[in-house]
Amino acid sequence: MAALPDGRPDMAADARPDPVEPARVVEALELLLGPPSDGDSAAEPGPEPALCPETLRRNAAALEERLSRAAGWAALRQLRAAVLSRAPALAAGAASAEPGWATACGLLALLLCLKERLAALAAVPATPAAPGAPPPPGADTLSVGQERAVRRALRAAVGLGLLPHLPPGLGPGPGLGPPPGTRGPRLFAAVTALAELGRLPALGAPLLARHLRLLLSGLCGLGHGPAALCQGVSEAERARCREALRDILDRVYQPLAVQELLILQGQPKQRSPSAGAAPAWLRRLCGHLLSERLLRPGGVQAVVRGVLEGTDGGAGAEAAALDWKKCDAVGKILAACPQQCLSLEDYYRQVCPQILDLLHIQDKVAARQFQRVATTTLLTMAREQPQLAERHLLQPLLAPLRRCSEATELALEDLTAGAVLVPEAELGSCVEDILKVYVVGNDSSSLLLGSLQSVLGVVFSLYSFAKQNVSYLRSPCQDILLWFLEKAEREQSLAVLEGLARLSSNVPTLHPQCQLCVGSEGGAAIVVGETISDEDEALYQKISLEQCHVESLVELLSHCQKSGLAGDFFIHCLKELTQVAAEDEAAPNPAVEPGGSLLELEQYQARQERKLLVLQLVAALCEGVSDTVFTDIVQVQEFLAAVLHRACAHPAQGPGAAAEAQTLAMAMGLVAAVLGGAAQLKSSDFVVLKRLVPLLEELSRTYPEPLTQELASDLCIAICTHGACSPGTVGAAADGVLGRRAGVGAQSPAGMGAQSPAGMAAQSPAGMGAQSPAGLGAQSPAGMGAQSPAGMAAQSPAGMGAQSPAGMGAQSPAGMAAPSPPGVPSTAPSPSSSRHGHGSPSAHRDRSKEQSTCREPRASAAPCADSLAPAGLQELLVSAYDPQPPSRAAALRRLASMVTRRDPEALRIQEKLLQVFLENLQHEDAFVYLSAIQGIALLSSEYPEQILPVLLAQYGCPAQGTEDTMAAVTRMKLGEVLMRVTRALGDMVFQHREPLIRAFLRGARDPDSALRASSLSNLGELCQHLGFQLGSIVQELTCCVTAIARTDPEAEVRRAAVHVVVLLLRGLSEKVTEVLQDVLRDLYRLLKHVATAERDAATVLHAQLALEELDTAVRRVLFPPQTLEKKIVVLP
Repeated sequence: MAALPDGRPDMAADARPDPVEPARVVEALELLLGPPSDGDSAAEPGPEPALCPETLRRNAAALEERLSRAAGWAALRQLRAAVLSRAPALAAGAASAEPGWATACGLLALLLCLKERLAALAAVPATPAAPGAPPPPGADTLSVGQERAVRRALRAAVGLGLLPHLPPGLGPGPGLGPPPGTRGPRLFAAVTALAELGRLPALGAPLLARHLRLLLSGLCGLGHGPAALCQGVSEAERARCREALRDILDRVYQPLAVQELLILQGQPKQRSPSAGAAPAWLRRLCGHLLSERLLRPGGVQAVVRGVLEGTDGGAGAEAAALDWKKCDAVGKILAACPQQCLSLEDYYRQVCPQILDLLHIQDKVAARQFQRVATTTLLTMAREQPQLAERHLLQPLLAPLRRCSEATELALEDLTAGAVLVPEAELGSCVEDILKVYVVGNDSSSLLLGSLQSVLGVVFSLYSFAKQNVSYLRSPCQDILLWFLEKAEREQSLAVLEGLARLSSNVPTLHPQCQLCVGSEGGAAIVVGETISDEDEALYQKISLEQCHVESLVELLSHCQKSGLAGDFFIHCLKELTQVAAEDEAAPNPAVEPGGSLLELEQYQARQERKLLVLQLVAALCEGVSDTVFTDIVQVQEFLAAVLHRACAHPAQGPGAAAEAQTLAMAMGLVAAVLGGAAQLKSSDFVVLKRLVPLLEELSRTYPEPLTQELASDLCIAICTHGACSPGTVGAAADGVLGRRAGVGAQSPAGMGAQSPAGMAAQSPAGMGAQSPAGLGAQSPAGMGAQSPAGMAAQSPAGMGAQSPAGMGAQSPAGMAAPSPPGVPSTAPSPSSSRHGHGSPSAHRDRSKEQSTCREPRASAAPCADSLAPAGLQELLVSAYDPQPPSRAAALRRLASMVTRRDPEALRIQEKLLQVFLENLQHEDAFVYLSAIQGIALLSSEYPEQILPVLLAQYGCPAQGTEDTMAAVTRMKLGEVLMRVTRALGDMVFQHREPLIRAFLRGARDPDSALRASSLSNLGELCQHLGFQLGSIVQELTCCVTAIARTDPEAEVRRAAVHVVVLLLRGLSEKVTEVLQDVLRDLYRLLKHVATAERDAATVLHAQLALEELDTAVRRVLFPPQTLEKKIVVLP
């Protein structure tokens, strides 16, 4: 039996006079095969049509004659003799009388000669290339023609020597077969020679690329086949075949090896049509070999590529990407543990990291396939082995986020401030992987939801951070949060929202010592934050962060309104508000009562912080959610139940009595509106509404206001009789909500959003339409009115302690303004209420006076109202002086809307309206003075010639008798009015250029630093609007800005001065060099001075921005963009 050639380069070194050139060997191969035929380019091996037995004998005789007689062929003759002496089977075959086998042995012998010569040439050191010249090709490189001849010889050798001797079931189809008893030895001689050729890259590449399947078939049959297929082959030779098989599988491109093994395993569509089913032993062997490929390093990717790339060289990667069934099948195969693996734990430990790596493929087309395979595998593993999947897949996937969670014990004392905990690339990759696995995979199992919940706090912090900055992480974080809130149970979603709002600890948030920072690639990184020693700065950072989180949560909920989650969470917050109020009344104030311990004081402060957070959250929800927050009658009922329950538990009393009474009146008005035709009610809806009956009955017995008691009793009757018996008070209350709007038809319960939480309540007697979705929302206790959430959060707990949060209700800024509809109880408590039982007699008189001023003007003409005004306008003017900020703000907004509509009655008393707006401008409540600012701006934009001089006079000389601080604040509010007017006028502001600039320049010299900064900011925006219309005032403006930027002691004023230059340059744009040609050098020197000598970082930043604007403008003038245009003139 022939021995396996050892492949050493010096195999035939003895008795060689001269080295053989590779070209000589290629010439011998061509002589043995004859001229190529037309079928030479065929992919499948086999004998060519021209190679008939007679032709083969004639070619072999010609080669032997050339080797024995021709000059220059002696070296090849000796080399071939040496090779044949080491392979007796090939030598015997070359002398065989069978022409096909003899030619195959001759070809293999010549190819082995070529292999040794190429290996010897490759071992010679290459000649270095000349400087500047390309490197020369290797000594073992074949030409294109020679490579073609070698491929043809390999194809003939496989077709004549290997293919006919394969056992049935291994080859492409049945053939004539070799003589009996010669199959095994001949097959061994052929495969060992081909395996030896495959060791050299120059010959192995064409061989393994085209004939790997047949070579593997032969090695499998000899090494692992039954004994009947290996007659004449010793056990040592079979062991060599097994070793050669593993060697080839290890060296070949792994996806190609996987493809060929799958075909050998018996895929019917990929095997030759004439081939039968694969034998059982071959299927088991291929499965075992495939499992070995899988367990190798990088084996998962090799298996996936081998299956998805196909065997036809790429029949459309797009089509393969869409073949989701194949991807899912591969995923399920990867999830199954092979039999030869030691344990399931070991398999998961080896494979799971490779599965996660599939999510990071860079190729866009292949990435979709690999992502689907990885997702399917992960989800299958999570269903079949949840514990192992969580340990080896989910925990490594979520590790970057868990590393910085507050639930993780971090040894931060060993880390310095600014140390990076999670780099930008790792954090971005983690978020994208979570999106691919959870959102795209879309499997809402308890394991996945539970694992994701543990990092939702960090994802939400990242979402809030990305919302405040420019980052690509905002969209994936939002998708992850929305997917969880949609897929989880409603109770779990509400608990998570409560945790994200910091009302509970259900969701671990970002570690307090960790901080998010902007990344250089548009992402974010997590670093160790610096400890803030200043308590005020720390408090400011905390309040700002809470405000940002609340705004982000509200925006997130705005996407959850169709599912009803936003409405459920809003109701949950109202119930939480009632609970907070009850706890606040029951718990003593240790700061007031002596003898309180430090623990009690801390608990009290924690309750106050929680109260402020609930107030802030409810206010933000009222402002942020739309008018479709409630999707069905059940949510409307729950909302009403929350309001009525709070009214039963805390009747109108104390500082927030008016707000509580008005909230209750609006809620009862909504019940009456629902019963009065706002929605088409079915019998099932009345079953839901009957849940309100116990609360209404309790109100009718315990509430101190008689009208409220009567309406509550009548509503009980209407609900219990399904509307058949509706007392007059119910109809009047419903008309107060619905009757002012003509043509209002019946709505479905799901459409009650616009009239629900206080859609009802947001109507004034003049016919005001539905207002804020949560029309009841942002009313804070006793005079906080519709204060902004930040304003509420900034109040100290002690200051909030005396205020009852139960009175905040759910009132929007405008929703609180409407007086009670007919039949609805008055919004203010009666004199008999418990409100009169508190405080000193003087306080009692003040409150009585306040109530009288609120009620009496409605009965007679108000002293502050024009006698010619109609009743509705007169009532609005009186309401503009209401002691309750919500009512005052709503009246001001109604007056402003009348100015916008150019109402003739309102425009006729424009002077009176201006006086009302100016007086309310000094109010301390944010919603009041902002409403006044809006009204003055609208009025001024309609009549600038009449109104602007008054405003400029007020801006230059504030009202007498006011304190300096109050006067500065009022002037800054007037400055905001002037800016709004400037924006509204647009190009028409040129007519009022000089008085505006003079007013702002005078304000820039005011002793108050805040007013100076405000005036400069307004001046900069005015210059930006004026642009090239500045005119000669540029010189004066430049001198003022330069002096302030160089000499002002306050950093914020210097910052504003430099910002004026930024806005000026930005407004002029391309006309900078024309308008500022006389002062451009002075401005440039000023900016350079600030950039180099200023100590305030923000001022330096403004200077750098101005320099960039200036640089861009000057470059645009010096180097105008070239336009490639060609003018074609048509001659007449």
